[in-house]
Amino acid sequence: MELGGIHHVTAVTANASENVAFYTRTLGLRLVKKTVNQDDTSAYHLFYADELGRPGTDMTFFDWSFAGRNRPGAGQVSTTAFRVPGRETLEWWKARLDSEDVSYGEVFERNGQAVLPFTDPEGQRLELVDDTTEDEGSGVPPGVPWKHSPVDRERGIRGLEGVTLALNRLEPTATVLTEQMGFRKVEEHTENGHRTATYEVGPGGPGTVVRLVERPDLRIHRTVGAGGVHHVAFRVPDDEAHDAWRAKLAEAGLGVTPVIDRFYFRSIYFREPGGVLFEIATDGPGFTADEDPERLGENLSLPPFLEPRRTQIEAGLEPINPAGAARA
Repeated sequence: MELGGIHHVTAVTANASENVAFYTRTLGLRLVKKTVNQDDTSAYHLFYADELGRPGTDMTFFDWSFAGRNRPGAGQVSTTAFRVPGRETLEWWKARLDSEDVSYGEVFERNGQAVLPFTDPEGQRLELVDDTTEDEGSGVPPGVPWKHSPVDRERGIRGLEGVTLALNRLEPTATVLTEQMGFRKVEEHTENGHRTATYEVGPGGPGTVVRLVERPDLRIHRTVGAGGVHHVAFRVPDDEAHDAWRAKLAEAGLGVTPVIDRFYFRSIYFREPGGVLFEIATDGPGFTADEDPERLGENLSLPPFLEPRRTQIEAGLEPINPAGAARA
């Protein structure tokens, strides 16, 4: 029984129109599903991904217009990293980010890979990482950028590379990763005075990476604001594996939720000892369950159990107008 890597990362925005503009126009991802937060139907849930919304390529957002700016702290996903094809592509992306007035840092080396750090308009910390998996023939297969993306397909984002967790202490989280979730530690070092350890799961490599950074100087913040990450989800192939993982986590005393049917996938949630909310989600049924692949994300999609409330739900949502959003 093995996790297949990262399924998706879900963050928070307070400006849906600006969010859509940045992730589709600037980063070139496809809006593959425009739906609502199933626990708060007054808020959009927006999914950006590759051409079909394949698991492992999704960055998603809850649209909470009331949310204040996120306060970085311990017990959070501090950075989300995307895969791009090759080191030279980062120079192309620097020029693109310049043209879009996006704030970014210097390219640096991490574990033999080049990394370009940058932020979205709300301060969400992101990275583009040189992805050499395709050359090595191992790891999680990359996603396929959408053919209608404003970013050249050969330069496009190909999915999630990994996440970085900021924690007061490494050991409690590392123990859950290795003893309960099947992760392997691949390296540990000190970076900017902080202990940092890297873990991989399943096939390893891009798409499976969790980095832990020990930050005893930070307060734990459980409330996530705009520009922060709500949770990170990990992949399992089917319902049978999902049920087995829930039983395993419950037996370990991790306070896992009952299975929740999200229609596009099934989910369970638990909070790891360092404070980060984890999800385990099935790869299917996927986003083509209720939309034609050519029309993904064009209209508001609702799972069947919410469809009877469509009129009420639509009346409570502000229209999204990425064309009118301020430029990033």
